[in-house]
Formats: sequence, C-alpha cells, structure tokens
Amino acid sequence: MQIPFLDLKRENESYSDEIEQAIRRVVKSGWYVSGIEKDKFEKEFAEYCQVPYCVGVGNGLDALRLILEGYKQLGRIKNGDEIILPANTAIATALAVSQSQLIPILADCCIETFNISPQSVEESITSKTKAIIAVHLYGQVAPMAELETIAKKYNLLLIEDAAQAHGALLKGKKTGSLGDAAAFSFYPTKNLGALGDGGAVTTNDKNLAYIISSLSNYGSVKKYEHFYKGVNTRLDEIQAAVLSVKLKYLDENNQKRKNIAEYYSQHIKNKHIILPSFDEIESHVFHLYVITCDDRESLETWLSKQNIHTQIHYPRAIHKQSAYRELSRLKLPVAERLQNTILSIPLYPSLKKTEMAKIVDSINHFTF
Repeated sequence: MQIPFLDLKRENESYSDEIEQAIRRVVKSGWYVSGIEKDKFEKEFAEYCQVPYCVGVGNGLDALRLILEGYKQLGRIKNGDEIILPANTAIATALAVSQSQLIPILADCCIETFNISPQSVEESITSKTKAIIAVHLYGQVAPMAELETIAKKYNLLLIEDAAQAHGALLKGKKTGSLGDAAAFSFYPTKNLGALGDGGAVTTNDKNLAYIISSLSNYGSVKKYEHFYKGVNTRLDEIQAAVLSVKLKYLDENNQKRKNIAEYYSQHIKNKHIILPSFDEIESHVFHLYVITCDDRESLETWLSKQNIHTQIHYPRAIHKQSAYRELSRLKLPVAERLQNTILSIPLYPSLKKTEMAKIVDSINHFTF
C-alpha cells in the first residue's frame, strides 16, 4: 500500500461534479477576469472570516505584499522600516517584506507549538519596527493575545499570515479577523485550495481594502484612471468559482483533519517521537501534522521503506536560506533545531482508516 503525502486527485473527487459545473458556468459566461464569480467569493469569504472586506488576488505572496504596500500608501509604513516575522516559515513571508523595500527581522519560535515566540518578538523591536507578521504555522493560531498586547504597547501593526489556517478559531473568532489585516493563500494543497494559484486579503479596514483592491488592478478602481503604481494580481473567475464550491465544505473537512490528528495523537506511542502540541483543538486546523525526531533522517527513510511519503516544512529556516545569506549569522536556536528534527506525515480529509492505521503502526515500530 502506497500512501502519498497528499492525494489532490482524491481530495477533489467528492465535489468534482460541482467544480465542473462551476467551471462550465464561467466558460459559458464569456467573462473571465474580475466578474461576478470573484465578487461572489469575496463576499462569501469575508462573511466566513467574520470581516466586512475581502480582496481576491493572484496568490498568497501577493496578498502579503499588497497589505504592506497598502499600509505604505496609508502612511503607516515607509521604505526601510522593519517588519518582525518568524524564522520558521515559508519563504514567501520574508519575500513579501523584502519585495516591499522593508527589512525582515526574524524572531525565534516556540519549541512546543512551532509558532512565533512573543518573547523573541519583543526582544527584536527597535525604533524602526512597524509591524509584526504572525504566521499561523501548520494550521495553528499564533499566540495572538500576547502579540496583540505587544503590538499595542509599541504601536505596531499586527498582520496575519493565514495561508495555512483557513477556518481556525481563537475564542470564537476566525483567522482573518484576528489582526489588522490577513493574507490567505489558496494554493491547491491548502485547507481551502483552488485548482491553481489564488489568494486573498481580509480586513476590517475599509480604506486599506480600497487601496489593496486598486493596487491589485494596476492601481485603478475605474478603467484608465490610475491612482497608484499598482500591479496585476487578481483572483480569476474560474478559481473564484471553484473556491466558492469548496468553501461550503471547509468546516467539514477541517473537522476531518482534526479527527485524524486526534487519532494520531492518541495512538502514536514511540519514545523517539514528539507529537505536536496545541492548547485548544478549535485553534488548529491541521494543515500539517508535524512530529519531531532527533534522528529525522532515519525516521524518514524508515517510513519511505514502508511506502509512506513524508515532507519537511521547512528544511531550512529563513536565515539559513541562500537568498537571505545576510542574516546567516543570526542565532535562533529553536528554529535551527526545528529545521533538523521536524517531519510532516500524511494528513488530509480523504485519508483512509487503513492508511492512518498503517502510518501509526509504522511510526510505533520505528527505532534507532
């Protein structure tokens, strides 16, 4: 039995008829960019995230970048300002900062949850700091209460990178509504995934939403009138239609993810393995189920021999990437430890009970 890390074909089969109907509807309409499907999904996703504004864009990186550019237009940030973000994250979080002519400042992570450490954030603040990007890593809500306290204390913006946490809750509030603005990715592997690239910004700030909508469309909200030096990054009609279909099933699929995570947490029993930690199950939607092992390479090899595919998220912290070699002298011990010990095992809604059982049994029989 081969167990892929993620089977996207199987994942989409359960609503393939609805997806095909949605795509046909767009094709027959003759309108493929910035039409009623995009408007519809933006309204649906804003309501889902419990905010008044959503702007669909081309991808998650652009969503983050447009938030930063929007705040520059509003005078809250200027070129050369510092933005704090976790060292253990997808490189897109840092790239958005760099591409906006801002300075990424890396904070360390919490060893238990893998999320950004509030203590490290506060230690990183200088007179040039203007914002914190809180990444809800692997689907678990970042420590937003502590980060909000810090943000208010130092008059900083608090931005969510919610690319992995669609639908996660903190005391009844959804990701996308927990900070000043939030960036989402709809890359196909996400909890809410399109059939290609896609992204969105959510916010309570009407002015920010207006500026981001304009920036994403060549700096224009009225044809041939350009108020900003914008870019072209719009959620297309087909992807918006597909996302409207899949949004209906997001909470149900997130619950399936939680059920699988609980099964793993109850049945994986191996002294060499540390399981992921979380405070409340509602605050984690398990985009990934990440375990740690001091001899990860042996564990990875063992599971591969059992035909179980795994991945590493992420094998290099940001300051250990060649693209950020100027930060290579930073000492961030938790992020550096994590990059050598973390391993993501298969977890997705269509995972079968027999597959789950084999994964657990294989991990429990691992030794070194």
